[in-house]
Formats: sequence, structure tokens, C-alpha cells
Amino acid sequence: MDPSKPGLTRSQAERRTYRPWRNALLAGAALAALTPWAEAANLFNSRPLDASSFAVLARPLGRSDWNLLVLEQIKPQPRCWEERPDGLIDPALNRFNFTGICSRYLDSNGYSLRIGDQDLASRYRLQLRQSGNELQLQASTPSDPTTLVVARAQVPLRDRDGFVALKLESGWDLQRRSFGEQTLNHLYFANAAPLPQLLAAASGTSQPAPLLVAPPSLLAQGMGQGPIRLPVIPFRD
Repeated sequence: MDPSKPGLTRSQAERRTYRPWRNALLAGAALAALTPWAEAANLFNSRPLDASSFAVLARPLGRSDWNLLVLEQIKPQPRCWEERPDGLIDPALNRFNFTGICSRYLDSNGYSLRIGDQDLASRYRLQLRQSGNELQLQASTPSDPTTLVVARAQVPLRDRDGFVALKLESGWDLQRRSFGEQTLNHLYFANAAPLPQLLAAASGTSQPAPLLVAPPSLLAQGMGQGPIRLPVIPFRD
């Protein structure tokens, strides 16, 4: 018998002690399983931003890699970035204490993809890829070979201290994630078009044509009576 709980055997006491931990673990697993569903169910919303306060930049890493970052100008001065004569961007915020003046969004914790009304942070990855002198910001997912080009730039030269400014493709813009009335410190590369439409355009295919269904009156006319007689509308110039 457990001396701390008269009337209970030791095994019964252990089961009672274990039950709260088991329930907590089950609740955590259920929450993790619901995360993709919550994104699909539009748990987050988005709000438009002033594009002039942001710079989408590619930072050179090593000999050929690139890292995506977004800079935000919160106060007018001093400037968080400046364009150099050679076309590259000087990250001027590295030369002063930019707290409260500039914001940096450095990885998937700071930005993600939003298409239509869907938050695709858990499905799509943003990645920079260079071909020749062209640098592209691409969105891709393991479940589909089609990549979406979100932004692009021409690389004038490679300088470890100079960043490349990317220009968003038509239809894309920056938005801020929100939850209810609360604005969050997370950016979206957003496009209002439906995902199937963007994938079809990127792959060079057209979306399936909608299925045309005859009116009920014509269906009733044709049931068991051979070919359906369609009304002829005369053409007038």
C-alpha cells in the first residue's frame, strides 16, 4: 500500500501520478498535428505594407551561395541601406546601432509564402538560385516539381560587402502576418492569385476547362429519346 494514499496500492498510485503527464503529452501531439490544418484554415491573416520602406536583398555567401534577407526602414534617418555606384546595395545599418530604426528579417522565422488566402509556411521553401548573371528568388515544395519565381535581379558583380536588390515579380508584394487584431513581426511574400493558377502559369500549362453541364430541361429531353436537340441562335452582324 502507498503510505501517502491510504486505500491505494502502489501500482494504482503510480497510474494516477502518470495520468496528468500522459494527458499533457497527448495534448501536445494533438496541437502539433493540427498546425498544418490551422494554416490551411487561415489561422493567420495578412495586412498590406508600404513597399518603399522595405528592401529585398540577396547577401553573397562563400563563392556562389546567396542568403535572402529583408530590411525595413522604421525611422527616416539614418538610412538602413544605400545604393552604391556599381549597382550593389550597401547595408549601412551595420555601421550604427539600428535598434528602433531598422528591422531585419533573416530566415524562415521572419518571412514565408502566402498565396491566395493560404499561409504556406509549412509547405513551401524560399530559396535563391543563380543562372548566369540572373538571380531568382524561387518558392518550391517537395510535393510538386514546379517552382514559382517570386523575385529576380541581374548580378552586376560579386562583392562580399555588397548586396543585390531583388525586384518582386508582377502580382507579388510584401505583407505582414496578423492574428485577429494583433500585428505580428513576420512578413509574407504574398500573391493574391490561387495556387493552381500560379502553378499552371509557371509550368506553361493551362488550368483544366470547367465542365459544362446541360440544363435540366435539355437533359430531360434527351433521356431515352436519342440525340438532344439544341436550340439554334441565329448570328446577327
